[in-house]
Amino acid sequence: MKSTRRHYPEVNAGSMADIAFLLLIFFLVTAVIPKDKGINRKLPAPCPENVNCNDGHVNMRNILVIKVNASNELLVDNELISINELKTITKTFLNNNGDSSCDYCDGLNDISSSDNPQKAIVSLANDTLTSYEFYIKVQDEITKAYYELRRDYAKNKWNKPTNELSIKELQEVKKAYPFKLSEAEIKH
Repeated sequence: MKSTRRHYPEVNAGSMADIAFLLLIFFLVTAVIPKDKGINRKLPAPCPENVNCNDGHVNMRNILVIKVNASNELLVDNELISINELKTITKTFLNNNGDSSCDYCDGLNDISSSDNPQKAIVSLANDTLTSYEFYIKVQDEITKAYYELRRDYAKNKWNKPTNELSIKELQEVKKAYPFKLSEAEIKH
């Protein structure tokens, strides 16, 4: 009996590793890595050791409490509102001038709302299940409120848009309407 052994042609796999390596390099070189943008926030300067920066007392009327629940519902001072109302409510709160100490504020002088922009704090609390997109929308509306108040201040004081202000003028605008945002997670 004759052995009928078939000979199959061999595949040279030696260059497969080289081809895989070249493809890997090609995709690494040609891939576009997106430059993520975060939320631009500047933290307050630390308090010097020998100075009492905060006596721990903040009047509750100077805090605008904004909460976002797991269903992406927005509550301001425990009242359900739409995202479209948030900017106006924030501007009204910040520009209130409840203690009449702000000569540039044109608010309602409501004694149950914030004293002035330097004392006003926006407190934002969100649930762990809040969607990231909605959280960013809330952040954007709060930021728009501050930017619009600063823009109006610059226009009234120097008749200039904020992008044409000098560094000294820009610092004055930021001092007039300091961005005070306290962020927390809703505790269950």
